[in-house]
Amino acid sequence: MEARNRDGEPVDTVPFFVSTGILGMLALSLGPLYGLAYGVPIAGSLLISVGVTAAVAVVAFHRLIWVAPPAWVTIPPAVRFQRLCYLAAAFGLILLGVTVPLAV
Repeated sequence: MEARNRDGEPVDTVPFFVSTGILGMLALSLGPLYGLAYGVPIAGSLLISVGVTAAVAVVAFHRLIWVAPPAWVTIPPAVRFQRLCYLAAAFGLILLGVTVPLAV
């Protein structure tokens, strides 16, 4: 079955599956460990990790499939690079936020 955006045009689903798979894997593997480190029971940590994975899947579907531009629309390289820089900064802040409380 072919995925279609809100305009009914076909969309490539590989970015959706890759981003959901990688972020879901990270949430489900690291979430319970950090939950236990902060004193959350294992059942609660797993439940939170599953919730984060579901939220990632919903956001990725909305962003990468539902509102995806058609194949004939090209995004300028400057805009793609700017988005990549924002994503790298956000990822760095998340890593810092997850790491710093354990070091203190």
